[in-house]
Amino acid sequence: MAVYKIVEIGDDVLREKAKPVKEINPSIIKLLNNMADTMYQARGVGLAAPQIGVSKRVIVVDIGEGLIELINPRILESSGSEEDTEGCLSVPGMVGEVTRLRK
Repeated sequence: MAVYKIVEIGDDVLREKAKPVKEINPSIIKLLNNMADTMYQARGVGLAAPQIGVSKRVIVVDIGEGLIELINPRILESSGSEEDTEGCLSVPGMVGEVTRLRK
């Protein structure tokens, strides 16, 4: 598979609202596979398509329990929040406390 260049803070694509995926086709499957390869090579735990310059609502995540691929994800329900230290592949060298919805 291919490994993409990760775009960094300041790139306009990171501020745009990503476009929904209208159809799961071979190019979306290839994108997911290449995003996973890119994330693993960068030693990240998550990567969204805009982080490789692609304005699509596609995300790959692996927090040590296996790869999860998300297409057009939406939060339907949540209860509470939690704070943890996170970094971002598009903001290299920076970490901070981030509040997220609890699972």
